[in-house]
Amino acid sequence: MSTPSVRTAFPVGALFDLDGTLLDSAPDMLATVNRMRADRGRPPLALSDIRPVVSRGARAMAAVAFPDLDAESVVALVPEFLAVYAEELGRHSLLFDGVEPMLAGLEAAGTRWGIVTNKPEYLAARILPQLGWQARCAVLVGGDTLAERKPHPLPLLHAAEAIGIAPGECVYVGDDARDIIAARAAGMPSIVALWGYRLDDDDPVAWQGDVMHASVDALFEPAGWPA
Repeated sequence: MSTPSVRTAFPVGALFDLDGTLLDSAPDMLATVNRMRADRGRPPLALSDIRPVVSRGARAMAAVAFPDLDAESVVALVPEFLAVYAEELGRHSLLFDGVEPMLAGLEAAGTRWGIVTNKPEYLAARILPQLGWQARCAVLVGGDTLAERKPHPLPLLHAAEAIGIAPGECVYVGDDARDIIAARAAGMPSIVALWGYRLDDDDPVAWQGDVMHASVDALFEPAGWPA
């Protein structure tokens, strides 16, 4: 029986989802929906109400904030959500524990890293200088950067091409099924970030990522990355 190979060096390229993977942005999202609810005379939600759906985008969060509205009315709230969120962006969010030393370790090893998110590019781009990442992040692809968004593989393939690294030599890290589906379709090894946002009935095992980790700490060493 063959022994699985263990990586002894960090990958050449590493790509990350943003919300729920690098950034705990749920507090910003909560502030956004609670402002919208307050404007309509509704009581505030708790962080636990909104947190599971943060990775699923503005429409999902608006649906949780206003569960009595039909789908069409929820979609109509998305522009307002994005406008309010733009004002709350970065005011309450924090990096997940371990993210900064993990990125520093990648950089010390010569790994090029970037972000592929379904968040609109203009919002994601505003976060980078807040974190001091504008000169460190090698590529940023938002949900509206290209004609397709995750779970389509195009954003990951585009990001890999932008940093000059073959998809198979990159690793994608994300906390949602769309992330892993996109990575698999792109021929890119993937890591399921179990520290991120998930609904109770989500089954990360079924996403078929190459590796699953409960904390960012597992990525401090090469062995934590799929070979």
